Amino acid sequence: MARVYREGDIGNEITRRKVAVLGFGSQGHAHALNLKDSGCDVTVGLYEGSGSWKRAENEGLRVTTIAEAAREADVVMMLLPDERQPPVFEREVAPNLSEGDLMLFAHGFNVHFNQVNVPPEVDLGLVAPKGPGHVLRRLYVEGKGMPALFAVGNDASGGARDLILSYARGIGCAKAGVLETSFAEETETDLFGEQAVLCGGLSALLKAGFETLVDAGYQPELAYYECVNELKLIVDLIYEGGLAGMRYSISNTAEYGDYTAGPKLIDDSVKERMRGLLTDIQSGKFAKEWVLENQAGTPSFRAMRRREAESQVEKVGAELRALAAEGVEAPAGGDAR
Repeated sequence: MARVYREGDIGNEITRRKVAVLGFGSQGHAHALNLKDSGCDVTVGLYEGSGSWKRAENEGLRVTTIAEAAREADVVMMLLPDERQPPVFEREVAPNLSEGDLMLFAHGFNVHFNQVNVPPEVDLGLVAPKGPGHVLRRLYVEGKGMPALFAVGNDASGGARDLILSYARGIGCAKAGVLETSFAEETETDLFGEQAVLCGGLSALLKAGFETLVDAGYQPELAYYECVNELKLIVDLIYEGGLAGMRYSISNTAEYGDYTAGPKLIDDSVKERMRGLLTDIQSGKFAKEWVLENQAGTPSFRAMRRREAESQVEKVGAELRALAAEGVEAPAGGDAR
């Protein structure tokens, strides 16, 4: 079993360093605020004119340009979107890094696929909380923590490992546990999980179930409730008690259907296609496709986003959520549309 590092295993070195958090989005705001509350000297780096500038200042944080934040700091955490990191790093971060600084990432994509090249005299590390930033922040405020992965990519100073772990402690992750990995392993497993299960696979499964019922003549509202809306209840049970805990909490009828129907859908042919996805990730094919898509201005990405937003499952779901928010029960029949 992998070693899990907790607070008692990790020092407070990060509180003796100047930290720059680049970006103030989902992860950026959580990292910056958690570090500040842990007693760290934190500066948020943003581009001039950023809409987040005033928001960060209102949280009591010092804000400056990305270049200045990187120049002043001993530890720099890159939390801009993956597609924006390479040009920003090349123009504003790399020229302002000094020997012995620590450059951190929360996802290994750009380092692993050589879109960002950190100078060899600079320490390189990864601290990847395993969840959204707003949850990372909420758990910290509640005195809890979110699990995280960490990796040492380069240890020019000889002290990178301890400082990386200390950063993970500073954002609260050591309360839940920090596991060691590598840039390659974190990147490839993260992309695979998103594509095959958590986002791509799940979204396609939900839509297929919804469309199958609707095509068979059932009401779209019922199809949405049965195939999409109830998912949260099942996921919560799995989160709390694993598959066994979920199966304990559902009916015997549902549990029997789980055992008998699941393998008919997710069979060896699906796993073979999953292996194909993993191969595309490991070989860099997916990374190249995404980099080229961004270089072209994301036309396909934006078209897919538009098409999905206009799908029936999204429209029905939006209507039902609006009814729930108003405290109105959806009427019987097809009138809810």
